[in-house]
Amino acid sequence: MRRERVVVLALDGVYPFELGIPSRILGAADGRYEVLTCSVDGGPVRTEADFGVTVEHGPEALATAGTVVIAPVAPSHLTDEVSAEVLAALALIRPGTRIVSICTGAFVLAAAGLLDGRRATTHWQVADHFRRRFPRVDLDPDVLFVDDHPFLTSAGAASGVDVCLHLVRKDHGSRLANTVARRCVVPPFRDGGQAQYIEQPVPEQGAATTAATRAWALERLGEPLTLADLAAHARMSRRTFARRFHDEVGLSPGRWLIQQRVSRARHLLESSDLTVDQIAGQVGFATGASLRQHLHAAIGVSPQAYRRTFQTAR
Repeated sequence: MRRERVVVLALDGVYPFELGIPSRILGAADGRYEVLTCSVDGGPVRTEADFGVTVEHGPEALATAGTVVIAPVAPSHLTDEVSAEVLAALALIRPGTRIVSICTGAFVLAAAGLLDGRRATTHWQVADHFRRRFPRVDLDPDVLFVDDHPFLTSAGAASGVDVCLHLVRKDHGSRLANTVARRCVVPPFRDGGQAQYIEQPVPEQGAATTAATRAWALERLGEPLTLADLAAHARMSRRTFARRFHDEVGLSPGRWLIQQRVSRARHLLESSDLTVDQIAGQVGFATGASLRQHLHAAIGVSPQAYRRTFQTAR
């Protein structure tokens, strides 16, 4: 069994919740990961809360990592320049190491010049500040996380859970990722392209929602569902349904259906020996060519290449 060392870098002003995400999520992956936490000098770290944390490792641990995670700090701790200590710590990371940032951790990577010319994201509330400071970074503030290998950047708080589950899924397949999610009682998969900010994620008491229709559609992905079908199931007009759906999910019904079909296709590519055409039929794409097109648009690879990756992982 391949066991990867993940080293989390904690800086002064770190958010305690996000600091613990890699250990909690990756630590639930049946021993596939060894998670260590370090600071730039091996000493205690002041958190954004009213307590500090003691870490067991200094920056030298970064040189041993297969994956490095930059934990986020409160915006008040973001400075115009990265300190010499932080730059020295980052310089210890071996070339080719996978590097993940959570929330404002992207500021550290960008300030070190590591994200120039790359697509990235961070918390939507600090997106304007990020753009002003780092115009060379292709910032997308509307998504949960971006995988621009070997750099992965994620938005605030819970998106750190999403990107860590993405690592498990990418490294070991959806079955283990789903198991980790169940153990940690979190949603097993939120696509990186899902909107960060949703206007009305929790409907007002007594208001009609689209949740039941979404569940109904997930059981019928192989059928040619239309907006009219969804609206009729929800007993709403198409205009009302589309507006309420977007308020609750952050996506149009059509885009959401494509995401769910691609997600189901990915699972079948990982876990079955069905042909591409058979999978396309099961998930509601008209042809294998349509599946290839949507999968490539979503993750940049063909079904065959994606399947080979997870066959190797299995």
